[in-house]
Amino acid sequence: MERKDFLQMGCCALAFLGALPANSLSAEERPCDEQLKFIQNFLSDLMDSIDSQVDEPTKIKILGECGRGCFRRFQFKQDIAAKGKGSVDKLIEAYHANFEAWREGDTVHVRYGAVNSYGCFCPAARYRPGKPHDIQCYCTRATHQAIWETALGHPVKVEVLQSVRRGDPTCHFLVHLT
Repeated sequence: MERKDFLQMGCCALAFLGALPANSLSAEERPCDEQLKFIQNFLSDLMDSIDSQVDEPTKIKILGECGRGCFRRFQFKQDIAAKGKGSVDKLIEAYHANFEAWREGDTVHVRYGAVNSYGCFCPAARYRPGKPHDIQCYCTRATHQAIWETALGHPVKVEVLQSVRRGDPTCHFLVHLT
């Protein structure tokens, strides 16, 4: 099997598992602890494989697609974009429901609090150990990028300043508006 085929299959599996609403399954269909551990291990192996076998631009592209999928899958993220449609100030205000956000000139900071005592917020990453240059953060970066680009109607650059998964006390992103 070609690496490209493996990665596509792995990302499809990741997207499928993440898209399953917990309440859509009967008690008999819900994964047991053993199955959840298998899924966690599979995700760890998949992420480690991507990290060790794929060049950096491809890692960013793959995890970016996961992040955009997360934006499409979760209504609260779409709601942030809708409430901020066409206005940086309205978008910052919409972000305040879940995040800290403030503007500095042509940039906007999005932060998950000064200190995030809960660890990673992402259920796909929460039960895996972080790494100094954890690629999971490309997914979250792309989610925020999707929110901003949907709301403003033009491309923006988003950069990871801090990440709990990378050993920082919180997650902090910088959105470049121009």
